Amino acid sequence: MTRLLLLLPIVLIGASVVPAADDEDAKLTAFFKNYLEEDFRQRPLEATRLGDHRFDALLDDLSPKARAAVKERLQKTLRELPEKVEYKKLSRPAQIDFEILKHHLTRELWLAENTRPYEEDPRVYNEYISDSVYLLLAQSTQPKATNVKNCVGRMGQIPKVIGAAKESLKNPPRAIVETAIRQNKGAINFYETGIFELSGETPQLSELGAAARPVVAGLKEYQKFLENDLLPKAKGDWRIGKERFAKKLELELDAGLSADEVLRLAEAEAERVEREMFVIARHLWSHEFPDKPVPPDDEQGRRATIRLVLAKLAAEHGKADELVKDAQATVVEIKQFIAEKDLLRLPDPDRCKVVEMPEFQRGNSVAYLNPAPPLDPKAASFYAISPPPKDWDDRRRTSYLEEYNRYMLPILTIHEAYPGHYVQLEYSNRHPSLVRRVLSSGVFAEGWAVYTEQMMLDQGFGRARHALRLHQLKWYLRAVTNAILDHKMHCTLMTDEEAMDLLVKRAFQSEGEAVGKIVRAKQSSCQLSTYFVGRMAFYRLRQAIHREQGEAFHLGRFHEAVLDHGTLPVKYLPEVVRERLKKPR
Repeated sequence: MTRLLLLLPIVLIGASVVPAADDEDAKLTAFFKNYLEEDFRQRPLEATRLGDHRFDALLDDLSPKARAAVKERLQKTLRELPEKVEYKKLSRPAQIDFEILKHHLTRELWLAENTRPYEEDPRVYNEYISDSVYLLLAQSTQPKATNVKNCVGRMGQIPKVIGAAKESLKNPPRAIVETAIRQNKGAINFYETGIFELSGETPQLSELGAAARPVVAGLKEYQKFLENDLLPKAKGDWRIGKERFAKKLELELDAGLSADEVLRLAEAEAERVEREMFVIARHLWSHEFPDKPVPPDDEQGRRATIRLVLAKLAAEHGKADELVKDAQATVVEIKQFIAEKDLLRLPDPDRCKVVEMPEFQRGNSVAYLNPAPPLDPKAASFYAISPPPKDWDDRRRTSYLEEYNRYMLPILTIHEAYPGHYVQLEYSNRHPSLVRRVLSSGVFAEGWAVYTEQMMLDQGFGRARHALRLHQLKWYLRAVTNAILDHKMHCTLMTDEEAMDLLVKRAFQSEGEAVGKIVRAKQSSCQLSTYFVGRMAFYRLRQAIHREQGEAFHLGRFHEAVLDHGTLPVKYLPEVVRERLKKPR
């Protein structure tokens, strides 16, 4: 099967009549397609994630030799790009694609040379163990029989993944191993029961049953390795240090901001948002505490006012087993509001499904949007929500539900689904540029999602406006504080106690939420800064263009002009949005 696959011509989405060979734009497209073809052969799971299903029965070779080959290919591609494509001859949109590809290769090469995920992060292996099969059953548009057959093929290669993990993992940080242990327990449950629920097959009659049994046995042995062998030796340092953080952040953001500039802007914004929260909390005080005077208007009193009002409102929450149902109802309300206000044209057909997060994917966030792959855009997208874990005690479960109460859940849904991640990425999947569909910017994606939270409320969404606004600001303050936490955890010797103080006292997060965020900060340097930096880019651009256009400014038209160019680095937004606004909607 492998040989046949290698002989197949590339069949990436968006194939059309190829322009003349001397067309430089066509040369860039062909160069990138060749790069992807080699990449997919070396990394079948990445091919599946992006929607190319020719390699669905295969899994990556995770040996040190194979990983070295990936690095060599990055070096070769980066070297050949300016040799085979002449930048000055490209159209301006293709020049942007050229720059995006060059930056991607530079970033990936730096990561390969300066980070050691296969030696220090067991969660990496969990993705090959679980996601590789889950994605085929949950999202692939291939026939069910094909997906089942490919699942069986991949499951047969999971022992090699486990073997590579045991061989390569040496001294990871303890916090990362603890998360991997929880995720592997979820993987065991997935192969024992979840895979059959998802596929609609039965263990006795399906070929999945015979394939799953040795996987379960292997994962149980792997669990012993994680708990008894790796965890006691997990003493690695999760901090990447100031120098590496600064370089990695520069590469991740690609926004023309240094690490120190991001920290300075975030600290100033945190103070501004806190002042705004106090004004709103003071409005709500007499309703929530009719017989008590407002605390003194000093730093301590202002924070007490905000904290007490938030705690009172947090009591208004749903039930743990109804989180998905509540989110589904919120989706209907949000979509109707967007259409009535003409905030942008929503994707049609709507392929977003609200689901309960699979257990093996929990441990890093309360919710996520798993979008349709750019090379298989007709697949479903999943807005997944994690209920509180079943092994939590009543106190922790209650704290979790209070954090994601009736006011916070709509903000979460705006961010992840409408008009946040789901809508934005559906627009992105329509873009004709293969480079932009595949090499998406996390700063753009997260920034847009955070931007839409305030925008929706500014336009009048929701009932109990003051309470909803207070929670929107709390959610935004979380994004701002993420950037501060990200920097200080990795560039200073900030302790867990100091981080808790920042998150609980300054950002008004619950203790449980703060603990989870600290764990996340230890596991994902630089990603937590993308929310604030991206939101700042969208908000500033909107203010500038609104001021330029005056009464002619139309919010829905602006939003569509923003989304029409794919998920590209935010530094290009002023140029491409202004150009798009010169044309009809």
